[in-house]
Amino acid sequence: MKSRLLIPLSLGIIGFVVLLTVVAHGGQFPLLDPAGTIGLLERDLMVRTVFLMLIVVIPVFILIIFVGWFYRAENTKAKYTPNWENSAMEELIWWSVPLEIVLVLAALTWSSTHELDPMRALNHPKDPVVVEVVALPWKWLFIYPEQGIASVNEVAFPADAPIEFHITADAPMNSFWIPALGGQMYAMTGMSTSLHLIAPEPGDFAGRSANYSGEGFSQMTFTARALEDDDFENWVKDAKASGAALTPETYAVLAEPSDTGPVRYYGSVTMPFSAILNSFMSMPVMDHIEHH
Repeated sequence: MKSRLLIPLSLGIIGFVVLLTVVAHGGQFPLLDPAGTIGLLERDLMVRTVFLMLIVVIPVFILIIFVGWFYRAENTKAKYTPNWENSAMEELIWWSVPLEIVLVLAALTWSSTHELDPMRALNHPKDPVVVEVVALPWKWLFIYPEQGIASVNEVAFPADAPIEFHITADAPMNSFWIPALGGQMYAMTGMSTSLHLIAPEPGDFAGRSANYSGEGFSQMTFTARALEDDDFENWVKDAKASGAALTPETYAVLAEPSDTGPVRYYGSVTMPFSAILNSFMSMPVMDHIEHH
C-alpha cells in the first residue's frame, strides 16, 4: 500500500517542482497572468470555478487515501460492519454540498456569460478601433477600414482603447486568439463574428491560431501591439507610406496557401472585408475551397 501511495505523491511533487522551475526561469502563462481587462475577468472566473470544485475534489482524495490506509488488511482495529447500508447524515453531506456548489456555479456562469459576451461592446469613454480580421492559409490579414490600411501578421491598436474585431476566414475554419488579452473567437468562411478586447497598458502580445487548420498551423502566429496614441498614429503613417495596395489581384496572391512569411503592410485597400464575405455568397462554398 505504501508503494502505491508513493507513486502519485512523487509524480505530484515532480510536477510542482517543474512548474516552479519554469516560473523561476521566466516562463510565461498568459492565461494566468493576462494583460487585458477581459483576460483578467476570464482568469478570475476560472480561478473561482476551480476553487469551488476543489471544495469537493480535495475531501474526496483525502477520503480515498484515508479509507485505503485505515481499512487495510493489517489494521485489526478498523471496525468491520458488513451489514451497514445507510446514514442519513452522510447522505445529507455528500448530496447537499455538491448541490450547493452546482447552484453557485450556475449563478456564476449565468452572470459571467452575459458580462463576458465577446460580441458585447465594452463600456469605455473612447470610441473603439475597428479591425477586420481574415484568417488565410497560413497567415492573418488585418484590415483597418477607418484608416484605409491593412497588415499581415501584425495588428496594432492604441492602449487603453477598446478594439472591435470583425473576424472571418478565407480558408478552413480557424480560431483567432490573443491569450494575454482574452478568449479566442472562431473564424468561419462566409460568416463574420465579433470580439471586443482592450489592453490597458502598452505592450507586445503573442497571437496565434487556436484551431488546427492544416500543414502551416503551427507557424500561423502574429504579434498584437498595444501602442501609445502617438505611436499608433505613426504606425498608421508608416503603413500608408509602404506603397503597397491591397487590391483584388494582390489579395488573390496573398490568399494562396503559404508559410507565415514576413510582416507586410498595405497603404491602401480596395479589397474590402465585405467583398471577402460576399465572395461566398456568389458561388458554392465547395467551389470556392477548390479554387484555393
